[in-house]
Amino acid sequence: MDSYSYIANADAVAIEALYQAYQQNPESVDFGWRKFFEGFDFSQQFPEGAPVVPGNGSATPGAPTSAPKPATPPGPQPNDYGVLNTEASTNNAPGLANGEVAADKETAVRNLIHAYRSRGHLRAKTNPVRERKDRKARLDLTDFGLSEADMDSVFRNGEGLGLGPRATLRDIVAALEKIYTGPIGFEYMYIRDPQVLDWFREKVERDSLAFNPGVEYKKRILKKLNEAVVFENFLHTKFLGQKRFSLEGGETTIPALDAIIGKAAELGVREVMIGMAHRGRLNVLANIMGKTYEQIFSEFEGTAVPDLTMGDGDVKYHMGYSSEVEASGGQRVNLKLAPNPSHLEAVNPVVEGFVRAKIEHQYGNDYHQILPILIHGDAALAGQGIGYELTQMSLLEGYKTGGTIHFVINNQVGFTTDFEDARSSIYSTDLAKIIDAPVMHVNGDNPEAVVFAVQLATEYRQQFHADIFIDMVCYRRHGHNESDEPKFTQPTLYNIISKHPNPREVYNAMLVQRGDVDAELAAQMDKEFRDTLQARLDLVKQKPLPYKYQALENEWRSLRRSQPEDFERSPETGISEATVQRVAQALTTIPEGFRPIKQIDNLLKERRKMFYETRVLNWAAAELLAYGSLLTENHIVRVSGQDCQRGTFSHRHAVLHDAETSAPYTSLNHMEGEHENLRIFNSLLSEYAVLGFEFGYAMANPTALVVWEAQFGDFANGAQTMIDQFVVSSESKWQRMNGVVMLLPHGYEGQGPEHSNARPERFLQLAAEHNIVVANMTTPANFFHALRRQLAWSFRKPLVVMSPKSMLRHPLCVSPVEEFTSGTFREVLGDTFADAKKVKRVLLCSGKVYFDLLEEQRTADRTDVAIVRLEQLHPFPQKQLQAELAKYPKAKLYWIQEEPENMGYWNYMLRYLRRELEDVVSRKPSASPATGYNKIHVREQKELVARAFDKPQAAVADANIKDVVEVADKKVTD
Repeated sequence: MDSYSYIANADAVAIEALYQAYQQNPESVDFGWRKFFEGFDFSQQFPEGAPVVPGNGSATPGAPTSAPKPATPPGPQPNDYGVLNTEASTNNAPGLANGEVAADKETAVRNLIHAYRSRGHLRAKTNPVRERKDRKARLDLTDFGLSEADMDSVFRNGEGLGLGPRATLRDIVAALEKIYTGPIGFEYMYIRDPQVLDWFREKVERDSLAFNPGVEYKKRILKKLNEAVVFENFLHTKFLGQKRFSLEGGETTIPALDAIIGKAAELGVREVMIGMAHRGRLNVLANIMGKTYEQIFSEFEGTAVPDLTMGDGDVKYHMGYSSEVEASGGQRVNLKLAPNPSHLEAVNPVVEGFVRAKIEHQYGNDYHQILPILIHGDAALAGQGIGYELTQMSLLEGYKTGGTIHFVINNQVGFTTDFEDARSSIYSTDLAKIIDAPVMHVNGDNPEAVVFAVQLATEYRQQFHADIFIDMVCYRRHGHNESDEPKFTQPTLYNIISKHPNPREVYNAMLVQRGDVDAELAAQMDKEFRDTLQARLDLVKQKPLPYKYQALENEWRSLRRSQPEDFERSPETGISEATVQRVAQALTTIPEGFRPIKQIDNLLKERRKMFYETRVLNWAAAELLAYGSLLTENHIVRVSGQDCQRGTFSHRHAVLHDAETSAPYTSLNHMEGEHENLRIFNSLLSEYAVLGFEFGYAMANPTALVVWEAQFGDFANGAQTMIDQFVVSSESKWQRMNGVVMLLPHGYEGQGPEHSNARPERFLQLAAEHNIVVANMTTPANFFHALRRQLAWSFRKPLVVMSPKSMLRHPLCVSPVEEFTSGTFREVLGDTFADAKKVKRVLLCSGKVYFDLLEEQRTADRTDVAIVRLEQLHPFPQKQLQAELAKYPKAKLYWIQEEPENMGYWNYMLRYLRRELEDVVSRKPSASPATGYNKIHVREQKELVARAFDKPQAAVADANIKDVVEVADKKVTD
């Protein structure tokens, strides 16, 4: 079938109109039609076999104006690599005048240009210390049917490179070599948006050739390089043997960051947030952030007095910092460096969440005014899955931050592993192609090329609000740390590195050779800087940079650190009846013309009944009432997680959808009067990155309620690094409070080992010094007050909730409206059924198991057994619990849990009640959280309740259970 038959079937009049519009203004037609018409014009000017007159750019006389017919491109056709599927032919075909070229040669040159654009980066001179591997770029003339004999022939295709219509092949190749195989390798031809592709190509092919910073800016580059190199050298000689994870080999990072900040400020950026790991961090703190050398040196000397009032602190190359600097153009820019653990790349989503919060609260949703920069190591970027998660987040509505500049300090070695063993891809940045993000690979020994790349990246980010990557290929002067011997694993490479001059020496030699500066100036700068460092080490005071706190920072400063007494009684968190009615109206009303599906119609009826008739609310209504009440107080409420708009268990329905159009309707955004809108987003299928993002958002804004919901509680496994390094340790390690809320569905209902247990024992092992709040609540009202308490406190704590599943619809898991219009969060709930004088046995429990115990208590009329609920586990409510237990002075106390004995809360309870507790009633110790067989689950639950009430073991009611157990045992044996 003819490849162009679809055109023959098209409307010729319409195509004629398109063609005429194209002739008037090529940009007025779609990209695909534009390229088709360009090909048509070319075929009309140079039909197959006809000579091409160099420089003839006009239309062929007498060319038809009717709708064009498709023409097969003349001459040999390229394969997928742009390589001609033919052997080289002679330049001058029979009958052609001297200097004229055949159409197939023009096609060959066009393919050559395309190949350089697509694969020139594979030959770019980006490695400062060793030859690049042969990546089969296939850019030789013979690959395109061209030869040396064609070099002085004139080709029209040079015009696309800005060389005019009479460029020789020699000129074209020289330009391509300079642009695409010099110190920068450009990867961008996979970009699918024609506007973005054309913009970036224009910048690459025009601006890179013309880039020549003035002498003063070259001096600035040299100055920043000088600072970077001498700082590292000074630390290396003065503090022998101390870890500092130096930047040596990658010092060009400092002029690169300086250039990004300068260009960004010029383009309207007022704040820059940087996330990076430990390598080079001290240099960035000193020479970009403006942290005083005295502060840094005193930390090395051990004379600094750390602030441990909020915890134990962390090593110097992990801490964060804030400052305000003057950019190269004179603008004031607020800088922040996020605290980061040794878990490489973990800080990245935290930075993005922080920036998103600032965009929404401080910059009026203007992405233009704040810029995130993430500095990666090549091995970490390629090896850590968080990089992929973050890349997939970058354009999503709930997580986008207007584009991030990714700067890779490519040491070519990760710890001790060579890059060939560290990744399967050619480049560590290949994940950029997921989102069509351009990549520039640049030689770290060429600071001007690096500056060009980062300035272009900054322009791109501001223009398109999308991610872009700079891969600065450099080296690591020392091993993984300064006491490590790199020659153990890379002897050949490090023999080269040991003799290789540093980037400042390389650039200085380049400038002297070009006559931009002289050797005396460079030597003078070096001496002056060393003298300054020595003076500062000798305790000559350096004046810290002035810093003006931003609005959100002042919000943080108005808060205080918590005290033990703060947890003896929760603050008042009730709301007015008017607020209940305001929220209820929004939750029970849909706009005219909105067509809900039948289940949603029933849901709305149920909501109306709860709010206006029974006046008793279930879990979902209580949660939405908490969010709505905070929105009316103009707090930001942000909720994200997998399927959280509807809720994993189809209970929340914060966002409704029209049955016919699928149009969304967020009920709480339509309350009467002034209020904030609910920000609730179904997340990508990620836990690690999404929790990090929400933690970062909460770290920026103390006045926002930020909630992350796991689809099932045990899915928090995938975010354990974020939990350990940020959520539970932020206040202790980083001196940063955070109020993020984690909802982790938890409870034993026979759903198997993956959907039963949120691993509360892990959070309780990490709980100390009032660092987090861990709760497992049994009433909707208590959940409501817990959420509101997050912002009512004059401090902030992460809240980890073992949230319910079956309880969401349990008929007894409800609360009257009166419990929402007054009162506080209640850490302990006492028994309302037992006779205190008769009680000989007190069952202490938390969460969903309470309802199983309650059923037995009521059914068996066990007034001699009291059930006490621990609604908050940490901080442990010692006084509240003792007050409740005092009602039963003669009773024995048992801890009851559904979880296996080696999981759940038992070990934690022994920390506080080892003398008071008689024993534990639980499932047997197990390597797996729960059985996968529902009948076995039912039997286990019955036996657990029976033991709790000191009854004989429940008989197995269903004889099939024996068969199920035998089948299970057989599977294990098999």
